[in-house]
Amino acid sequence: MLKQTFWVVVLVFFVGIFSAHAQSNPDAIVGTWLNGTKKGHIQLYKQGDKYFGKIVWLKEPNDPATGKPKTDVKNENAANHNRPVLGLVNLTNFEYDGGNVWDEGKIYNPEDGKTYSCKLTLKDANTLDVRGFVGISLIGKTQTWTRVK
Repeated sequence: MLKQTFWVVVLVFFVGIFSAHAQSNPDAIVGTWLNGTKKGHIQLYKQGDKYFGKIVWLKEPNDPATGKPKTDVKNENAANHNRPVLGLVNLTNFEYDGGNVWDEGKIYNPEDGKTYSCKLTLKDANTLDVRGFVGISLIGKTQTWTRVK
């Protein structure tokens, strides 16, 4: 009985250590994520000491009216209306804030053409809360993204 208890304690210890390490890993968000609307995959990557994301898959990559690839037609800057949505960098300049938070970044939503302040919170290895907001974080919207296997 004592031997079984010892191994249970050892197992719990190692699970705790590996969980803590995953939560304190600045690169834990790197990978491909299915966004909350399930309309796209965003690849999060590190460039220098900051984190970025780009759209790498769209459920509907083509404009239904024209049959051509979707472009950034709702962008407030008319010069960007012809740039493709697929491949668009839409998360920029996130900084690792410790624990499970990346903040100080911006998220661009091609569906409304607006850029928002944003905070990323890793809930577990496969779940990411993405909170876009204007001004303060209390006034905003959160989507839950899931890691693409």
